[in-house]
Amino acid sequence: MVKQERAARTRRALVRAAAEVFASEGFALASLSAISHRAGVSNGALHFHFENKKALADAVQQEAAASVARMTDLAETTGDALQALVNATYGLMGRIADDSVVRAGFELCADPSRGRDGELRRQWREWIENTLARAEREGLLAEGVSSERLAPAVVAAMVGFEVLGARDPQWLSEGRVACFWELVLPRMAAEGDATRLLAGEAAERSG
Repeated sequence: MVKQERAARTRRALVRAAAEVFASEGFALASLSAISHRAGVSNGALHFHFENKKALADAVQQEAAASVARMTDLAETTGDALQALVNATYGLMGRIADDSVVRAGFELCADPSRGRDGELRRQWREWIENTLARAEREGLLAEGVSSERLAPAVVAAMVGFEVLGARDPQWLSEGRVACFWELVLPRMAAEGDATRLLAGEAAERSG
């Protein structure tokens, strides 16, 4: 049991170290020796857990996806569909700012040397689309606003925050996200709901 726990700790340390190196240097330039050094383990220990750099990047993205799924699951318990959407956007930007694994997971999606579509971004995009579709079914959107037309705008804004935040953390701040929703909610939410949603999100953050 002690040996298994030690192996699990080593694997977690390697994933986090890989995330930090990928985020700072990019996938192509990141070296396995730099990752093992940052994790405080030997190259042999790294290869025991991960066959190559691709396997490490896959593990980072898998852990990032699990973290995002936990965040969206939590957001869905905080109110109706629109409240969940608002709260989740704050939650995701906070994770990107504070969690190197989530940050690297999104950055790997956009790394051309990986040569693959961004699974993590697809997960986030589909959650936004599904949540807005639920909001429309529940009658939470303003008259004349459809989830089909609204979702691309919200997705594009959130990807913009994420991409810009990779170089300037101010884009991930609560203030920037709040400004976005203060402008958008009065136009997308049913009459009278924008104030409620903004107040609900503020209460969630302060609580």
